[in-house]
Amino acid sequence: MSLLAQVVARLAEARVGHCLIGAAALAIHGVARSTQDDDLLVTDTMVLKPGFWGPLEPSVVRSIRGDEDDPLAGAVRLEHPEQRSVDVIVGRWAWQRDVITRARTEQLPDLALPVAEVGDLALLKLDAAGPQDRLDVEMLLAVHGEALADAISARLSGLPAALEREWREWRRPTR
Repeated sequence: MSLLAQVVARLAEARVGHCLIGAAALAIHGVARSTQDDDLLVTDTMVLKPGFWGPLEPSVVRSIRGDEDDPLAGAVRLEHPEQRSVDVIVGRWAWQRDVITRARTEQLPDLALPVAEVGDLALLKLDAAGPQDRLDVEMLLAVHGEALADAISARLSGLPAALEREWREWRRPTR
């Protein structure tokens, strides 16, 4: 069983809501980009506690808690020899919980798991605000077009003001 399948099984056993994000989710939504890990979004800080991942030994587990002003509550990196690493990103906001709630289950080669919807994935990328994240949003928009832009715009009312400003700036026509 893959490390991702083991992590998903542990989250399901603990009843921690989760969904696939990152490059694997991009691929499901039509954007091919390769990385060396799989990324999952959760909002339950239980995953940051020592011992939570115990059943996955001998995986290497590194957990980081976010500061009060950090946009994330933390992250966990799980590694196992000869397998893709898994990063569990711990969100802290209600809108991130909504991303998990809206995720749709997709069948991957060795498991079925919830995957962030394309509009939510774009918003997560926009919120992360790194150079690769911005390119990912551009590629999603190139594949999904104005329907994606409209879906993102429709969700702005429940988002942090900074993320709303970022999207509006992104969509402003250049002169």
